[in-house]
Amino acid sequence: MATDLDDLKAFVAVARARGFREAARTAGTSASRLSDTVRRLEAQLGVRLFNRTTRSVALTQAGQELLARLAPALTEVEAALDAVNGFRDKPAGTLRLNVPLSATKLVLPSIVPDFLAAYPDIRLEVAAEESFVDVLAAGCDAGIRYDDRLEQDMIAVPIGPRVQRFAAGASPDYLNRRGRPAHPEDLMRHACLRGRFPSGAMPAWDFEQNGESVRIDASGPLVVQIGGAVDLAVDAAIAGAGVMYLFEDWLRPHFASGALEPVLEPWWPQFSGPFLYYSGRRLVPSPLKALIDFIKARPFP
Repeated sequence: MATDLDDLKAFVAVARARGFREAARTAGTSASRLSDTVRRLEAQLGVRLFNRTTRSVALTQAGQELLARLAPALTEVEAALDAVNGFRDKPAGTLRLNVPLSATKLVLPSIVPDFLAAYPDIRLEVAAEESFVDVLAAGCDAGIRYDDRLEQDMIAVPIGPRVQRFAAGASPDYLNRRGRPAHPEDLMRHACLRGRFPSGAMPAWDFEQNGESVRIDASGPLVVQIGGAVDLAVDAAIAGAGVMYLFEDWLRPHFASGALEPVLEPWWPQFSGPFLYYSGRRLVPSPLKALIDFIKARPFP
C-alpha cells in the first residue's frame, strides 16, 4: 500500500498539536486542508485515526499505535535528509524551538535577526508557552528554559544574559497613595498583581538582601496567566492598580520612562540566565547545529 509521506507528516502534526487548527498554524497551512489530508489517509488505511468533536480531537487506539511507530521513523527520515543537507555550502531546512514567552521578549530579539541574516536558507519556527513540554514529542528540535526547568538527558547551552534579576515595580501614583514599601513584608498590605502558570501554580515573590531571604505570598485585585497575559498586568501596574513582580529586563523600559517606579530594589534576587537545550540521544540537525555555533560565538553579559 503506497502512502504519501506528506500525508503521514500531516497526521503526526495533528496528533502532536492535538488539533487541526494549532497544527495548521504551526505548519503554515489551513485547518481544512489538514483535515482533508487526514481523511484521505484514514480512507486509504481503512481505519479511523482520530475521534473528532466540535471541541476536541483525540487519537483512537489505531491512531495511537500508528503515532508510536511512525514518529520515530519520521525522525530518522528527517535525520537522513539532514545528513545530506550537511554537504551544502550553508545549512538549510526548518528549525523548531519551544520557548517561554519571556525568551521571545528578552532573549531571542537580540539573536534571531542576525541568525536569519547569516543563514537565509533556514526557516525558524518558534512556539511560545509556559507549560513543561517534551520538545521531541512536540515536534521541536530544541527548547529554551531556565536551569531549574531543564529536562533530564538534555544538553544545555547558555543563551542570553547569564545573570538576571526579578524586580518589583508600581506606578508613582500608586506609591504616592499607598506608600513605598521599606521591607518585603510590607507588601502584605499592598495590592499585588500576581501571575499563575498554566498548571495552576502561583509562584511566590522572593527577595533577598545581606543573607536574609524573604518569600511573599501576597494577594491583590488581579491574577494573570504567566505567558500571554503578563503584559496586561504590566499595563495595570502602570495604570496604578498595584505592585507587580517580573523580570527586571521586562520592566526596565517602564522604569526608564518613569511609568513605573522600582520597589524594594536592594532586595531584588538574582538568578542564572536561560539555556538552549536539546536531546543528546539523536543526531543534531544542521539548522540546530548552526544556531548552537552561532550563540556560542556571541558574548553574553
